[in-house]
Amino acid sequence: MSPRELDEDDVRVRPGRGSRPRTRTRPAHEDATPADVLAVDRGRFRLRTADGLLITAVRARELGRRGVVVGDRVALVGDRTGGPDALARIVRLEPRTSLLRRTPDDSDPVERAVVANAEVLVVVTALADPVPRPRLVDRCLVAAYDGGLAPLLCLTKRDLADPAELLALYAPLGVDSVVTGPGAEDPGVAELRARLSGRVSVLFGQSGVGKSTLVNLLVPDAMRAVGEVTGVGKGRHTSSSAVALPLPGGGTVVDTPGVRSFGLGAVTAARVLAAFPDLAEGAAYCPPGCDHLAGTVGCTLADWAARGRATPARLDSLRRLLAALEDASPP
Repeated sequence: MSPRELDEDDVRVRPGRGSRPRTRTRPAHEDATPADVLAVDRGRFRLRTADGLLITAVRARELGRRGVVVGDRVALVGDRTGGPDALARIVRLEPRTSLLRRTPDDSDPVERAVVANAEVLVVVTALADPVPRPRLVDRCLVAAYDGGLAPLLCLTKRDLADPAELLALYAPLGVDSVVTGPGAEDPGVAELRARLSGRVSVLFGQSGVGKSTLVNLLVPDAMRAVGEVTGVGKGRHTSSSAVALPLPGGGTVVDTPGVRSFGLGAVTAARVLAAFPDLAEGAAYCPPGCDHLAGTVGCTLADWAARGRATPARLDSLRRLLAALEDASPP
């Protein structure tokens, strides 16, 4: 064979991994299936479609850094059969109507979303064993007002203490309340069930207040339902992760882990004040940057209440909640 000169046709180049043409056009996923997030476990999500089918899914790349939490309404593609080995993809997160969030502590400004699209935050506290912690309750109320949820105070263990003093403490806020005792036939449990029927609610409170007992009374087959909903990976108990359970007769209740503290590091005074429209109007006459606390020079809210534009009890309640933001120590 006679030698010849080599040219570019003799050079063989393997296509690179990024040789495929890229486009900015994203698929519309018009055939995506709407679903509600019931539980989250280590990067996998348990969802229920409108026809009641339970599906396991993961986040798709289209979501970017957007987090998905219990209560979110999403759109699914992929394997939506709901079989034991089926795995769908969450490609779209629908707009939220409300968001319960908190920070690990007051010094941390990074909010952690807890539950989305809930209507009611049920703040559960025991009248005794453990003793009530009004500061923790105040912080939960701040989170409810800030996140767009209606607060409902649920006092448990009525057989151990009189609820009158604690009820009087929160009466000026206009917060609805329910007092429950032991037993499935307790009238307080029946009242709570009626208030939550047909709505999406979140039960929140410290450990030991009887929250799990309430869930079992509201959802008689709660343990079986938890087993179905947490069928992600090996699953987790409701005491360690939030889980949404269907209420008999309609509605959803979200059980959350018991907490020791409720950080408000990302909440501002303006967002709390917005939940008090009768006082927010008067706050417009305060100097810029006013914290609206008692003794603050230039604050006009005391005069506003004295002129009958708001009640002194409402002002005291607002200042108690604002003080929760100023206090950086754990509740």
